[in-house]
Amino acid sequence: MEVLGALNVGEVAQYFAKMSMFPVFDLAYYIVSILYLKYEPGSVEVSRRSPVASWLCAMLYCFGSYILADIMLGDSPIDYFNNNSHILLATAVWYLIFFCPLNLFYKCVAFLPVKMILVALKEVVRVRKIAAGVHHAHHAYHHGYFIMVITGYVKGSGVALMANFEQLIRGVWRPETNEIMHMSFPTKASLYGAILFTMQEAHWLPVSKSTLICLFTLFMATSKVFMTATHSHGSPFALLESLTCPVLFGSPAGGAEHRDGHDASHHPAAVPPAPAAKSREELNEGTRKRKAKKAE
Repeated sequence: MEVLGALNVGEVAQYFAKMSMFPVFDLAYYIVSILYLKYEPGSVEVSRRSPVASWLCAMLYCFGSYILADIMLGDSPIDYFNNNSHILLATAVWYLIFFCPLNLFYKCVAFLPVKMILVALKEVVRVRKIAAGVHHAHHAYHHGYFIMVITGYVKGSGVALMANFEQLIRGVWRPETNEIMHMSFPTKASLYGAILFTMQEAHWLPVSKSTLICLFTLFMATSKVFMTATHSHGSPFALLESLTCPVLFGSPAGGAEHRDGHDASHHPAAVPPAPAAKSREELNEGTRKRKAKKAE
């Protein structure tokens, strides 16, 4: 208790909430974001065939949340590109990840221990963006609580909500990857975080913003580091969703995937062949009858 008293947790949280993100945290954010871009199938080929398209995709990965939030709030979508230092830093990261000789930079940042540190730093930026988005919307729409939630959600989700548009730049069209239909953990966490920060702005949550930023950052960083270390694609919210979704919505989350304990995509394949075969037999039988009739 004496140690906690001497440490003064409130002051630590306040210092952490005011800490500058540039350049260290933003650099980690850009590295991890563009690293995920390189993981996308065909992205390396696009970078060789059309470096401009690859650069645009990288900028969307880094600044997509700002672009989408500005469009929603009626600001210029290219306003953030006025920050020359951020654009140059992100561009340098893009070039090193895609074009560094022998892939040395990519191998260094993709090395698991290094990647875990970078992922943790990226989550610090994500939480700060959620809080900033809610605060920005609160100034524009003082009692627009839904607008605050949506803006914070968009700021935290980043390019995930613009994934289909980003894929079009790379010449890919995969509508089944819609992030709203298949929400990943960061997207869900951004939504829940936006709700918490909106409640804090409305004074419905008895906690300071700096403390909430500190606690939510700790949760996000711990979760993402664990998921990265274990190569897990699950969600810490899975247990809560499995308990609440049947009560609120009448089915478990992703109900079609949980039906009878099997993937729903396995069911249709077993049924259609019989009618198809029957149709072919009927068609062949009809052809034989027509030929026999002509012969007569």
